[in-house]
Amino acid sequence: MKTLMTLSAGLLLSLTFLAPAHAQDEKKKELTPQQQRMSSCNKDAKAQGKTGDDRKAFMKACLAGKAEPEKKLTPQQEKMAACNKDAADQKKTGDARKAFMKECLAAH
Repeated sequence: MKTLMTLSAGLLLSLTFLAPAHAQDEKKKELTPQQQRMSSCNKDAKAQGKTGDDRKAFMKACLAGKAEPEKKLTPQQEKMAACNKDAADQKKTGDARKAFMKECLAAH
């Protein structure tokens, strides 16, 4: 009889611990699409080491369904990008590339 009571108590105790775990699993399955997106974006931001304003911009873009926030280039950055592309297309290297970039940036 004592063994039966001990087994019953053990079974009851194990069921008590399983119930909250099962309830938590059910809650995880009931996330809304927005909550799922938030969770996914949050994991991505953390994995990429995003912090501060960069993280805010990333989260805003991610939650809106965009891959990355649109970064607006300054006019100088646009010039650099264009000249860099031209130098790469012309396969300029070393001093020739340096001279080309200087001339290209001055012309723009």
